[in-house]
Amino acid sequence: MPLFPLGTVLFPEGPLPLRVFEPRYLDMISRCLKDESQFGVLLITEGSEVGSADTYAVGTKARICDWYQGSDGILGVTAIGTQRFRLEEVKQQSDGLYLGDIATLDPEPSVPLPETYWPMADLLRAVVDDLGRLYSPLEKHYDDATWVGNRFAEILPVEMEQKQHCLEINDPIERLRIVQPLLRSIRQETTQ
Repeated sequence: MPLFPLGTVLFPEGPLPLRVFEPRYLDMISRCLKDESQFGVLLITEGSEVGSADTYAVGTKARICDWYQGSDGILGVTAIGTQRFRLEEVKQQSDGLYLGDIATLDPEPSVPLPETYWPMADLLRAVVDDLGRLYSPLEKHYDDATWVGNRFAEILPVEMEQKQHCLEINDPIERLRIVQPLLRSIRQETTQ
């Protein structure tokens, strides 16, 4: 699978806006569009988005849902996260594109959102409405613990390592337990 190391974490069912200008990624996007295939997104641990990079082992497959050519000549792409995977092995092509042998991780089950977390769903509903165009085409599942936890993990302004930890958790209730105090501390900071 072609890999796109980034300075961000992509969650299943989450949006990923990209501005693509490097030839290796332009070719990758072209192939993915032509073949209706996906690419893998992994958070960078060392290096950069331009050039070489080391990454975490757990990432998310991405499906391109929209693209446009910007007036500056840069390709704009919107992808949606589909399924988590574990990187087993990686190699680099002569053009610099990383390719990975991956093991697809089982999708998290749909778990009803416990009543304790209903206020988080109400807040998320308001936040997602404010986020506008990027989130408008997404299916909303405010009653699903996995969906609510993933959305908060992706939008909260926390360290990327915390987001990665949330991605790697296999228990949606545990993810909510981690996200809830982060949300509280951010809300307290904004009200002070």
